[in-house]
Amino acid sequence: MFMRCPGNKMAGAEEKEPENIVHRNAIFCETIHKEQRDQKLYTSYGVNPYKKTEFLQTYREAQGAPRSRYSYPQTEAQEIGWDTKPLVEQPRNDRRLHHPHVMSEITKYMDAAWRQKEQESMQQ
Repeated sequence: MFMRCPGNKMAGAEEKEPENIVHRNAIFCETIHKEQRDQKLYTSYGVNPYKKTEFLQTYREAQGAPRSRYSYPQTEAQEIGWDTKPLVEQPRNDRRLHHPHVMSEITKYMDAAWRQKEQESMQQ
């Protein structure tokens, strides 16, 4: 290992000139110009006519909902709501399980009061 002392130069070693930013930028611009001259930007794409049916089938599968594409959820977020069908069908004629929305006198009165309040606020 050679140690370099101030004032002494090693044999054959030359001092580098300080880096010239202007020359470095010119070289960079020339490199970019050469790359862009040989590059071609493609903006229109086509489908291989020999594999068109395979492409269309893949495209249709990709456009489907996750339930139609996969047999089980792929992420934790998909697990919520994956099985949306009820486990047991509820009969509509069984009054123990089915409670339809019923209007009583009190609910009719409050419904009219809310409508009147909304109309007054819209007129102002």
